[in-house]
Amino acid sequence: MAILVKTVAVNTTKDCGHGMRRWVVAEALLSDILSGAYRAGQRLVIKELSDRFNVSSTPIREALVQLEGVGIIEFAPNRGAIVRAVTVQDVREISAVRRVLECEATASAAGRINLTQLHDLAAKFSKMINAKRHGLSFVENARKFDSQLHDLIARSCDNRFLANEIERLKLLFRALRDASWETELAEDETYRFAEEAQEHLEIVEALITGDSDKASAAMSRHIAAGVKYWGRGFPIKQQ
Repeated sequence: MAILVKTVAVNTTKDCGHGMRRWVVAEALLSDILSGAYRAGQRLVIKELSDRFNVSSTPIREALVQLEGVGIIEFAPNRGAIVRAVTVQDVREISAVRRVLECEATASAAGRINLTQLHDLAAKFSKMINAKRHGLSFVENARKFDSQLHDLIARSCDNRFLANEIERLKLLFRALRDASWETELAEDETYRFAEEAQEHLEIVEALITGDSDKASAAMSRHIAAGVKYWGRGFPIKQQ
């Protein structure tokens, strides 16, 4: 089965607004780092990246600062941006932070979240659970519906600082998710997609009833279940 690979065309950034150019660059670089295209200790040269993405140095620098903020690169004196070594322990710690943030957001969103959107997501996840085939189009939908649910919860939590922190770390969370999904496709472990759809459905159903404790517990189980998959989704040396 083919591996799902997210690629960014060189000219993709030309038609984006400034903020989106930074996001596209950061997303592409993070995907490259997690896939092993950039190795731990390797320098990220701004001029080379500007040429690759066909943009000025400004969105490149901003993307690198964004990646530093989530712990993927570091700036070294006289060397510039350096790719950090990412370990299984890093993945566990990232997941622990995500669990705290998103469980709190889920509990806070209960009773506030749009019911029409929840029922629509419930139907989508139910359809995924019963799907007979898990090809690339299925995975693209899984990615889309996963993002829709987590974004909806963050928007509905009625805590601007919490929502902003989830947004800041969203790029990292989703890059790890995508890397793990690519591994599952490559190793023909597509049963995990149906499992995740079931986990998402449990969150949605609890939110529909307005049960904050049940919704938060379902989110906690969902994130905990994914930790063992996230750590193996990229070939970076693990400790």
